[in-house]
Amino acid sequence: MATLVPLGTAATFGVLANTAVTNTGLTVVAGDLGVSPAGAVSGFPPGTVTGTIHVNDAVAAQAQADLLVGYGNAVLQPVTATVATELGGTTLFPGVYNSASGTFGLNGTLTLDAQGDPNAVFIFKMNTTLVTGATGNVNLAGLAQSSHVFWQVGSSATLGAGSTLRGSILANTSITATTGAIVDGRLLALGAAVTLDSNAVTVPALATCQVVVQPVVGPVVVGQPTPVSAVVTCNGLPVPGASVTFNGGAAPVTVTTNMAGVATGSLIFNSAGAASVTATVTAAGTGCSCTGVVSAPVSITVTPQQSCQVVVQPVVGPVVVGQPTPVSAVVTCNGLPVPGASVTFNGGAAPVTVTTNMAGVATGSLIFNSAGAATVTATVTAAGTACSCTGVVSAPVTVTVTPQQSCQVVVQPVVGPVVVGQPTPVSAVVTCNGLPVPGASVTFNGGAAPVTVTTNMAGVATGSLIFNTAGTATVTATVTAAGTACSCTGVVSAPVTVTVTAPAGPLSASPACWRVNLPFPIPHLFVATLKATLTPAQAGVTVTFYVSGLPVGTAVTNASGVATLNNAGLSILQISASSYTAVATVRGSTVTATGSLVPCFPPA
Repeated sequence: MATLVPLGTAATFGVLANTAVTNTGLTVVAGDLGVSPAGAVSGFPPGTVTGTIHVNDAVAAQAQADLLVGYGNAVLQPVTATVATELGGTTLFPGVYNSASGTFGLNGTLTLDAQGDPNAVFIFKMNTTLVTGATGNVNLAGLAQSSHVFWQVGSSATLGAGSTLRGSILANTSITATTGAIVDGRLLALGAAVTLDSNAVTVPALATCQVVVQPVVGPVVVGQPTPVSAVVTCNGLPVPGASVTFNGGAAPVTVTTNMAGVATGSLIFNSAGAASVTATVTAAGTGCSCTGVVSAPVSITVTPQQSCQVVVQPVVGPVVVGQPTPVSAVVTCNGLPVPGASVTFNGGAAPVTVTTNMAGVATGSLIFNSAGAATVTATVTAAGTACSCTGVVSAPVTVTVTPQQSCQVVVQPVVGPVVVGQPTPVSAVVTCNGLPVPGASVTFNGGAAPVTVTTNMAGVATGSLIFNTAGTATVTATVTAAGTACSCTGVVSAPVTVTVTAPAGPLSASPACWRVNLPFPIPHLFVATLKATLTPAQAGVTVTFYVSGLPVGTAVTNASGVATLNNAGLSILQISASSYTAVATVRGSTVTATGSLVPCFPPA
């Protein structure tokens, strides 16, 4: 939804330029006229200005600064819809509009229909230019106002002779109003000049002051101060230093607005039920007519006073005999937190008294000496609050206390092949009563040499062992040091068995030759016998043979580690290859070999 573009002090200017204001003919500017930071004003007379002409003075400089703020506000407002470049002959409703071309033209009548809302805002955003023709005209309907129409122009605006524009042009560069163009609004240029020729420029009437009471947050309780606030604006800009009186409570309260135009106070309501809050401006030094302006009422529901409440929070995590268990409770008065209250927790071996923080939360710890069911309660022993808090006891919370458990160390299964002489990753988890033990020293045994590492925040110790001999080996983990209430030091894990394999040996391919498959070349015209040997010998390994990158068959190694593929069929293209490739996977590793491939003699 489009919102009013704040113009600040620029709102009183009918014409404002950066470098120059140039006029020809009997132009009438109903408002102020100015130029800043450097430039000149010419053509007045014969032109006339009903307001004040400001040339490179502080007023014009401030107006340019406020114009820059307003221009940025218009640029950042989200687009409601993208419409055609030509606006003539269309009717639009309140919103923010742009065009796919980044420019707007007006040849004909554009109707802006506020649909009965005098506060409706229309904003037109252009990346480049605004150009109106001689027949260009903006018509206002449905209580639409020129003061609520804005044209944000990325470069320059040109108003055709005799055209009529309503609203304020905020141009990043320059504005040219040709002969007889009428503007019910403002011509405000940030970067360059404004050029006039027998024009009528009329500043729309300034909006009156507005006072808006903000929604009341939180419960409203009889006899307790309720924070209230209101915002005072003049032409959409905040009004600092205004006196605002809030009514609706037991007694009126008068406060002053801050630099953001916000007045903040508090009311007390003596009766439960419905009530309404209004804010009245009693004094304000602003160009708007603010004094005596009254906000719309805000309805609230006043509730009776309630007694204090104390709620013990659920206990998180295991509760173990002899170990401190964190407990907490929340103290509220009429739904609001009570800071600084003394709360005593009962149910453990000894009561514990703590103080609530700013959020009304009291946190302590209890120790339970016996396993089984136990109940925890919290009692407020002192609280400086209007509620009757002292002596209030929470509902009980039941916890299950478990016996102490000893430390546990578990070696995780070893993943992947374990090969002689190669580092093998090993890990173990150290827990105390089911919770991880960080910072514990863990020594892994079973390899060529022990390895000691430290557990991380998850209680996991990770290291690596090297095994020098193939065969079966066992891995254990021993906790050598751990700062925990559990008895962890010296705890040894159950052993994990691993199978250590010898490293994969090389694969070799024997020279081979191809021949013509006679007397009947079925199914292949050419065949060859291919052979690969695995060293050291290992039976049962599948070897795949490739010629010209295409598989021609597989064979399995025998006890001597030899795989033979007899009568491998070859195509006419494959016999042109000079070699073949053998590929096998041994203990998780891929090995390859290449052998020569030539014609046999004789070839048949």
